[in-house]
Amino acid sequence: MPQRLVSFDIDGTLEIGDPPGEVSLDSVRRAINLGYIVGSCSDRPLSVQQRLWAATDIEVHFTVLKQHLLEVRSRFLVDHYLHIGDTPIDRMMALDAGFDFVHVIEDDLDAMLRAHGLR
Repeated sequence: MPQRLVSFDIDGTLEIGDPPGEVSLDSVRRAINLGYIVGSCSDRPLSVQQRLWAATDIEVHFTVLKQHLLEVRSRFLVDHYLHIGDTPIDRMMALDAGFDFVHVIEDDLDAMLRAHGLR
């Protein structure tokens, strides 16, 4: 079974972001239960990201600043890397780090989540 990694932007992407996004915490939990390596890549400070995840009782594998997404790729050797976000900066950082990118609004998020078994 191929191993996969998914990175989530927070604000505008996750339902707990500010502003809230379209990706539910249930989708994040499902990804973890399916064996994905899961974490966040945000412009929020690491301590804020870590507190946010702790408050949800979701244990993620990584939290990084957007400009460090390439470090995630070097830390985790998997078959597929995906970043889900809502800005052109998210897209740029993802593609520069060799990740596939899904825009939470412009792309068909629901179809992508279903294709990956996350909905």
